Amino acid sequence: MLRLAVTGAGGFLGWHVRVLLRALGWPEPAVVTRADLADPQAVAAKVSGVDRVLHLAGINRGDPAEVRGGNLRLATQLAAGLRAAEVPPGSVVYANSVQAGNGTPYGEAKAAAARILADTGLPVDDVLLPNLYGEHGRPHYNSAVATFCRLLADGGQPEVHADRELGLVHVTDAAARLAGVPAAGSWDPTMPPLRTNVHDLADRLAGMAATYRTGEIPTLADRHDVRLFNTYRSHCFPERYPLVPPRRADARGELVETVKVHGGAGQTFCSTTHPGVTRGDHFHLAKVERFVVLRGTAEISLRRVCDTEVVRFPVSGDAPVLVDMPTMWVHKLVNTGDDELVTLFWTNELFDPGRPDTWPEPVEATIPKPVAVVA
Repeated sequence: MLRLAVTGAGGFLGWHVRVLLRALGWPEPAVVTRADLADPQAVAAKVSGVDRVLHLAGINRGDPAEVRGGNLRLATQLAAGLRAAEVPPGSVVYANSVQAGNGTPYGEAKAAAARILADTGLPVDDVLLPNLYGEHGRPHYNSAVATFCRLLADGGQPEVHADRELGLVHVTDAAARLAGVPAAGSWDPTMPPLRTNVHDLADRLAGMAATYRTGEIPTLADRHDVRLFNTYRSHCFPERYPLVPPRRADARGELVETVKVHGGAGQTFCSTTHPGVTRGDHFHLAKVERFVVLRGTAEISLRRVCDTEVVRFPVSGDAPVLVDMPTMWVHKLVNTGDDELVTLFWTNELFDPGRPDTWPEPVEATIPKPVAVVA
């Protein structure tokens, strides 16, 4: 268990680092904000004595002069704070890019920033990150995956004007690599890439979106399928939920299509819940999980990890709906009625007690004010 300080904690990669640390029960990292970076003593106070400083802050898009100048400025400010620390941190881990040194303003700035950090004399782990994708990425900024998922969630279709090869890594794998988390559970710090191209990526995501439109689960043949699907779902939540399943009735009664899976593993189970009783209060990093109330009334509530706003769905067995838990959202189910609640649950994988991908945290938690997202 390491003590970390993090720059860029409010960005895409920074949020995923903090979520992974929450899952592991590691201490909350010391967050070094942009305001802190302008004051070497403020930086020094936050990094003094920590095991690792993760430098994630950067500028990826925009005016070329600002991209170059901004990345150099952030590294220079951090370096000044590192030198001023009363107890030097154990090491610095730099979220660099495979584009470093490629001749572009961004690539040259990333390479120069690595040299600035190395000049502090501290051990520097210069990690060349490829294209990262994952839940809640920023469209038109973090990755093509985020852009395509947002278009599809809004009912549009991706358009590919120039194809090229891509190597995509899920952001939780990158977070594990940067934080020094050993391989376990649903992450892999070796950062296994998805090798594809832009056209095939667009088709793959469009196929998932088309299948999921009526609540059917697309084929999830490998870990990148699961993570791409979870990324797409993050752009649908909460506006596209709950999903209304097909219902058919005749003289015998009614039939509701609760789970329809296009290939892949899965497990279905049912539970009864007494009035007033809660199930859940946990989150998942990769597992796809569906709730369907078949009898009784309940409330499903969810909160994004590291955030404060709670989303609530009242549900009833009188009109069953599908509510799929987005990854990295804490969730729970409460029986709000006077009678026993009957709920069907489905997950995309068989339950493994040794690697359950279930991380306890209450939905109704009092947590620190969320870190503002800074590009």
